[in-house]
Amino acid sequence: MTIAEILTRKGLLNAEQLADAQSLTQAEGLRLDRAVVQKGWLTERQLLDVFGEQLHLPVVDLEDRAFDGELLRSLPARVVYRQRLVPVGRVDGILQVATSDPFDLYAFDDLRLLTGLNIQPVLATREDIEKVIKTHYGLGGDTLDEMVGEDDAPAVTHEAGSEDLLEAAQEASVIKLVNEIILEAVKERASDIHVEPYEHHMAIRYRIDGVLQEAPVPPQMHRFAAAIISRIKILANLNIAERRIPQDGRIKFNVGGRQIDVRVSVIPMLFGEGVVMRLLDKANVLFTLPQLGMDERSFGLFKGLIDRPHGIFLVTGPTGAGKTTTLYAALNAIVGPGLKVLTVEDPVEYNLTGVNQIPVNAAVGMTFEKGLRAILRHDPDVVMIGEIRDLETASAAIQAALTGHLVLSTLHTNDAASAPMRLIDMGVEPFLISSTMIGSMAQRLVRRICSKCKTDYEPDRAHLPLDLVLAPGDKLWRGTGCPNCRNTGYRGRSGLYELMVMSDAISEKIIERAPSYQIVAVAKQGGLRLLREDGWDKVRAGLTTPDEVVLCTAG
Repeated sequence: MTIAEILTRKGLLNAEQLADAQSLTQAEGLRLDRAVVQKGWLTERQLLDVFGEQLHLPVVDLEDRAFDGELLRSLPARVVYRQRLVPVGRVDGILQVATSDPFDLYAFDDLRLLTGLNIQPVLATREDIEKVIKTHYGLGGDTLDEMVGEDDAPAVTHEAGSEDLLEAAQEASVIKLVNEIILEAVKERASDIHVEPYEHHMAIRYRIDGVLQEAPVPPQMHRFAAAIISRIKILANLNIAERRIPQDGRIKFNVGGRQIDVRVSVIPMLFGEGVVMRLLDKANVLFTLPQLGMDERSFGLFKGLIDRPHGIFLVTGPTGAGKTTTLYAALNAIVGPGLKVLTVEDPVEYNLTGVNQIPVNAAVGMTFEKGLRAILRHDPDVVMIGEIRDLETASAAIQAALTGHLVLSTLHTNDAASAPMRLIDMGVEPFLISSTMIGSMAQRLVRRICSKCKTDYEPDRAHLPLDLVLAPGDKLWRGTGCPNCRNTGYRGRSGLYELMVMSDAISEKIIERAPSYQIVAVAKQGGLRLLREDGWDKVRAGLTTPDEVVLCTAG
């Protein structure tokens, strides 16, 4: 029977859908089953179940399957890339291969001649097969296979002239390879891509949920390192002939209707140029306040602070703790036709509708301090400063708050109580801080336990931190590892928050220039919950693990 007959007899396709699908096959040259999937009438898995029943072929799930290295090497990588076939088992002279196309009989004949074994196909979705190929054979392997061509094809090395590099970087295969590297990062929710050339290999690492994870790449990737880096530099409008000094640039592109902004940093290294690309995905970063992970009490206090007409509110924490994301969420919560909101940022990471954003440009003298003083003449109600780095910026922020503006900014301190002390260290008078500062909030990001492999367990209390209090019989949760979380046990992140609201008692301590531990003691009497305490609440709620909280709150 034909594919059309199989699907119509099973009632999976009616006459109208069949006619529509056939017209699509004629217009675009698609096979009927591919057209049905493209139309969304059936999933690929549903089709494979039907084909498996008709052809007496098993349908397998490759996600949880363990692959033997020797078995994978039984097929040349070039064949795997071109035919999209993956070896999954070998018994008594029979090689089992997973395919998403049981009708590609020529591919099975080629394998039989190549291996000298009988071939037994099993069915798996194309997505599963692609994941196995990327994981075990390397990212972009098929493209590299095209680029390598014959074994004696010349390799592009980092000693090549700029003219050669420009020509190599414009090759369609190089363009495709760089696109694959970036698209894979977007698909894996990576925040950064690290491209690192070494003497005998090239490493590509993705930072996912705050942790660097190495992407498997074929060994021949190293041969095209210079062309790949030159392509990235071309996209970022950088000088490809200059390989002696650092360069910074920016790339913008769309993926599935989402706008992705990429900040590119290139630095000369011993064996070429190292590249770090920071991916700024507006859809993934512009959270609303309820999505930040605050408990109800902290959320209510925070919302009350950012609704105030004037004062300074500071968000503190190390680089990568999500401070700017929190400020963006705050601005989104308060922006409206009745407020004039201005920001000074270095750089402007995301465009906020209804907010006037000004980029810092130190090369022409446009600093945080100058930008802040200038925008105060634009009659703002709310001002966001990307970061208070020096006395000049701090003084301008104090002045803005004194003249009736709400100022939001970030500061690099370990906890909320250290924020006023940091301003004093910069040279700001304590009485100015106590009269303008309305609060500060320290934050960290912890990885969330993967929902697909989450399981509870009875903890060994002797190995738990002493300040983690559990009731008798309480259980904790962890992720066992699965394809959904790249076998890490974690997927996504949530915030830990330590919110300090200014009070008369805290103001007195600031004026006295008291150390931060004394401010913490006074703030705790007023209800301050420390980062670690918020972390233990999230551990008991099953959102994260004790190890994550300890790691993020250490020191």
